[in-house]
Amino acid sequence: MKVDLYKQSGEKSGTLELPKEIFEVPFNKDLVHQALNMQLGNRRKPIAHTLNKAEVRGSGKKPFRQKGTGHARQGNLRNPHMPGGGVSFGPRNVRNFVVAMPKKQRRKALFCALSEKARQNQIIALDGFKIDKPKTRDFATLIKKLPIEKDVLIVLPGKDDKVQRSSRNIAHCKTIIANFVNIHDLQRFETVLIFKDAVAKMKELFLPKTEK
Repeated sequence: MKVDLYKQSGEKSGTLELPKEIFEVPFNKDLVHQALNMQLGNRRKPIAHTLNKAEVRGSGKKPFRQKGTGHARQGNLRNPHMPGGGVSFGPRNVRNFVVAMPKKQRRKALFCALSEKARQNQIIALDGFKIDKPKTRDFATLIKKLPIEKDVLIVLPGKDDKVQRSSRNIAHCKTIIANFVNIHDLQRFETVLIFKDAVAKMKELFLPKTEK
């Protein structure tokens, strides 16, 4: 699989060969969906929380006498059916949304998502980006010169403070390191701009030595 390779000036300088073990994997919709649910579930935090009968504040005194009032008998103001009482079977903040998935399945799902991006011609490569100091205008100018129509996910080989600071204020643009490429971001952003060195980094990270 080959993708277009661009210079910092925005000019096309040739093509970049992508490793077939990562970017030419048949798409498995169910596996990708399972991995996406795992990622979203694992970062979910239980916020909704209700108080049960034992936790709600209030007196345990009988609201009125047992007989003679014409009302149904009541024993406690904190009962769930009483106004201001506790909640039965309500949401609790101790719920666990963590989902487990084998490492090989997670990795294959990521390869499926990357391969689908490559098949849709939504991956382009950048030879590099060198600047003296972080400047949003310079990076925004580069993005305008590249074939990016909507939004872009930028994949770096490693931490690059100048690039990350130059791109963080650009709308519809996100920068991540190759180590943290994930299915959710690949689904969110239409175009993937991957640095040339990031391809080698991903090959080193994701492929066993026997497959290199």
